[in-house]
Parts: sequence; structure tokens; C-alpha cells
Amino acid sequence: MNAELPKGRSCPTAYRYPPRVFDRPPDLVADTLYVAGGLYGNVEALEELLSMVSGEAHPAVLVFNGDFHWFDIAAVDFRRVSDDVLRHTAIRGNVETEIAGEDSGAGCGCAYPADVSDADVTRSNEILGRLRLTARDFPALRERLGRLPMHRVARVGDARVGIVHGDCASLAGWGFAQDALDDPGCRRWIESGFRDARVDVFASSHTCLPATRAFDFAHGRGVVANNGAAGMPNFAGEPFGLVTRISVHPARDALYGTEAAGAFVDTLAVRYDAQAWQRRFLANWPAGSPAHQSYFRRIAQGPGFARHRALPVAA
Repeated sequence: MNAELPKGRSCPTAYRYPPRVFDRPPDLVADTLYVAGGLYGNVEALEELLSMVSGEAHPAVLVFNGDFHWFDIAAVDFRRVSDDVLRHTAIRGNVETEIAGEDSGAGCGCAYPADVSDADVTRSNEILGRLRLTARDFPALRERLGRLPMHRVARVGDARVGIVHGDCASLAGWGFAQDALDDPGCRRWIESGFRDARVDVFASSHTCLPATRAFDFAHGRGVVANNGAAGMPNFAGEPFGLVTRISVHPARDALYGTEAAGAFVDTLAVRYDAQAWQRRFLANWPAGSPAHQSYFRRIAQGPGFARHRALPVAA
């Protein structure tokens, strides 16, 4: 870890892995795969996700790819989120990694880039500290969270899928953020990640804003599907979360999507009860609290991010 970086901006070496770790037999096989990142303790979004999966015409597998905890500091909510998530396949995000132990020196473990303000980083560290207080009352769950893997490999039809929280090289990597995906200077790194991993799709989250990008490399097509957040609005004025659906069957109500190795890679809306979620949030994070200062405007109005910026483009 770089000792010069303050807590919340650093990336522990234990968070890192080489892309070739994905060049392995799949951990799970499914015709339809939902990948939900950034639930952030939103119980209403969790209920909607479970309903969406159970409502599929064909059997579907749900994977939570990290940061399913965050705002759920009420013990009943923390227990509910943990129990429901751990009934499904899951990997840990930086939130689960950090609350599973005591202070690692990484703060919230977000490894925030320079364009995130110091005030936001400080508040995220404070949120993590408060959530860790709740987690301490559940030592068995903490232990289970800490044992979750950092990545999974799935097969959907002929498509190989690398399931990550951050990117192809780090649990808290920002290489699959929208601006990085669109930066020509990052293309060689992204191409090498796909080539070494031997996957057709990377399903990610972490950056909290969505983007789907299809790359036509010399060795074949690679798709990054970053769902942003399942538990918060992702677009200005659109009060719903997002989930990635990868399937051999076409989606009925996708917001946008593309294809890879014969599989449909779509983003679906998670239309949770927004008013109920706001009431739950305010009961735990009133005005003046760090989570309210950093997140309530987004929860109520959406971020300053237009939907067209997330739509698939070929590069």
C-alpha cells in the first residue's frame, strides 16, 4: 500500500490479483445470470431483486458482486441483508472486506481517484467506521464476509464471465469506470486484461456509476458491464437502481444492452419502493450525518449523470 495516500484513497496489496486468475474452470454455470453490485444496504432494492429473479421464465442465478452493505447500520437491516445475500452466490467488495476486520489502514477501502473530494473521502471513512460498529455485533457474519472470494467465473451459454467488484486487476480498481473505459490510453490495458483472463464479459460495479462497453479486440470481442448501483439511482431524475443480466434468453424489459459470445448482456432497472427506502435511510442517517451529506441528494434526485453516457458503444 502506498503510505503517502490517505485512508480511503489507498489500495491494499491484498486487494490485487492478476487477470490470469480468471483463466480457470467456471465456478458456476447458468442460462441466466443476474449480477447485482452496489446494493448498499437498501432492503427495498433487495426485495425487488429477489422478485425479479424469481419472476424469470427460466431458472436464474443471482450473484452479489460486493458492497451489498453500506447504509444498513440498523441491526435488523444488517442481519436481513447479510442473510438474504449469503443465501446466494456472492463476492466481497471493499465494504465487506473492511467491516470483516478492524482498521486496515485503507479506511473505507474505496481507493477513490483524485476527482473525488477530500470531504467525500472523509465522510466515506466515517460511514465505514459506523457500519463496522454494527458488524461487531455479528461476529459469525463478519467471519463469513471475510471469507468471501474477490472474484468468480461463470459460464452463460458459450460466454465466459468474470465477476468482479472493481476491475480485472483489483477489488477496488477503477479501470472499469465510464471515463476509463472511454479513454484511448486505457485500451491496451483493458485488452490485455481480457486476453489474459480469457473471458468474454467482465461484470463489475464499485465505481457507483454505470457503463456498458463492447470492445472489438484482435483476439475477439470483450464486454464490460458495470451496473453502477443496484441500491441507488444511477441517472438524473430516474429513481431506480440497476442490475446486469447475462443470459441465453433475451430480456423483456432491458434499458440497454449488447451481446458477447452469443449471450445477451443487458442492464435492467431495479424499481424498488423509493419512498420507503428514503424513509428507512433518513431514520438511520438524518440531516447532518456523513451519509446524508454525501448521498441523500442522489438518493432523492439521482446523480448528475445522463443515461446516454452508460449506453453500449463499440470501441
